[in-house]
Amino acid sequence: MRSQDKAEDNAVRRQADSAGVDLARLPAHIAIIMDGNGRWAKARGRPRLMGHREGYRNLRKVLADCSDLGIRYLTVYAFSAENWRRPPDEVEGLMKLLERAARDELRMMLQNNVRMRLAGRIDELSPALRRVLLDTVATTEGNTGIVFTLAVNYGGRAEIVDAVRDLVAAGFEPNDITEELVSAHLYNPDQPEPDLMIRTAGEVRWSNFLLWQGAYCELVVSDVPWPEFGRRQLFEAVATFQHRTRKFGAVVE
Repeated sequence: MRSQDKAEDNAVRRQADSAGVDLARLPAHIAIIMDGNGRWAKARGRPRLMGHREGYRNLRKVLADCSDLGIRYLTVYAFSAENWRRPPDEVEGLMKLLERAARDELRMMLQNNVRMRLAGRIDELSPALRRVLLDTVATTEGNTGIVFTLAVNYGGRAEIVDAVRDLVAAGFEPNDITEELVSAHLYNPDQPEPDLMIRTAGEVRWSNFLLWQGAYCELVVSDVPWPEFGRRQLFEAVATFQHRTRKFGAVVE
C-alpha cells in the first residue's frame, strides 16, 4: 500500500489499466458488504470463526488495493446491528477479532496514511472494544490518504432514526426538515455518498447497509465469497460500474 498522494504510478494501477479499468473515472467511494465468510469456512469443514479470520486478512489486502488504485473512500460492513442474533460464541469471537485487528493494524494505517472512521452505534459496544476503536480513529485523524470507515453495530434504519432524534433534540420544526438536513445529521456527513456498492457471495439484497446514502449507488454482486475476493474481482466490479449509465432518476439521451 502507498499513500494516496503517490498513487499515480504503481503496480495496482498498471494492472487495473490492463484489465480495462478507466483510471480517470474511478468511483470516489466504494462500499462493501463482506459476505460469505462463514459459508466459506463451513464448505471446508472449519468453524465459521475461521472464515471471519480469513475475511479480516483479506480486508487488509483489499484496503491496500483500493488505496493504491486511487479510491478516496472505502466503507465496509464489519458487524451489523442484526448480527447480535448469531450464536454467542461467534459474536464473542467477532468482537475479539475486531479488537485485535484494530490494535494490529494501527501501525499499518499510520505508515500508509490511512484515516480510519466509524459508523454505527459505537456506544453499545464493550468498553474495551469501543476504546481501541476510538483510539485508532483519533490517532489516524491527521492522515490524508484513503478514508477507511468500519461499520460496526451498524444498521441503515438505525442511522436514520438517530439522525431524526438529533433533529428533534435540536428543536427543528417538521417543515424545516429537508433531505439535506437529514444527510447532515448522519454518522459521517462529511463523506460523499458511495458510488459503488459491492456485495460478495452472490446475495442480492441491501441488508440494511447505507440505506440513505446508497439510494443511487450502483450495486455489483460477486459470486465469490469474501475470503476469496481479490484484486481481479475488484477490477471487475469497478469496470462494471464504469460501463453503467448513472441517471439519478433523470432521462439520459
